[in-house]
Amino acid sequence: MPGMDHMSTGEGLSDTEDGYRLSSKDTTLPSGRRTAYRFTVTGPDGKPVTDFAVDQTKRMHFYAIRSDLTGFQHIHPTMAADGTWSAGLASLTPGSWRMFASFTPAAGPGKGKDLVLSRTLTVPGGATRTPLPAPAGSTRADGYTVTVKGEPMAGMAHPLTVSVSKDGKPVTDLQPYLGTYAHLTGFHEGDAAFAHLHPTTEVTGDHGGPDLNFHAELPTSGNWRLFLQFRTGGTLHTAALTLHVG
Repeated sequence: MPGMDHMSTGEGLSDTEDGYRLSSKDTTLPSGRRTAYRFTVTGPDGKPVTDFAVDQTKRMHFYAIRSDLTGFQHIHPTMAADGTWSAGLASLTPGSWRMFASFTPAAGPGKGKDLVLSRTLTVPGGATRTPLPAPAGSTRADGYTVTVKGEPMAGMAHPLTVSVSKDGKPVTDLQPYLGTYAHLTGFHEGDAAFAHLHPTTEVTGDHGGPDLNFHAELPTSGNWRLFLQFRTGGTLHTAALTLHVG
């Protein structure tokens, strides 16, 4: 049932880990308009957690992805004094969605541990499944060409290099976004398992690119849908690409 994921297995596919639990009363959300997803993270003592460490300039990273790996949203929600978070979502299309909360407790038994918890929900209406695009080495977004080089193997650390160009020329004016030049996340085809690919390129002002390096450790073989977010001229761009992992 939507929202009842405590028996799930996989990377970020459970609503509990090490005594921490992601809770929400939202099991359905409307389609076709902006809406909010409200949730709470409770600790091993059963109380709402309100003390979170800053990771890539934010205390909470929230992701929404549909079961066919479309509709990607990466949001930085706001927290009320009682520990209730509110993530403002753009319009959702009908279907099954998974909501991920990525955070690091700043106190308690989980202090310093990176945690990713998730729950599912349903957006009512006639759902049309979109086939996953075939694996490819490059993609285009907003006039930019993004190329990914690397052949990661499941469960093994492997470097990935992402290059950004426009009109056939290397892009060298990438601006910092979340403390780095690009943010890269992946979701596994079939179960939507989550992976955050950590950037290793040093940030030196508003002139990043064209090559960006990432530390990739994808836990499962198969196809992964990667979402690269980068900023130029104050505008955030999102490029999506399918990567096959052996």
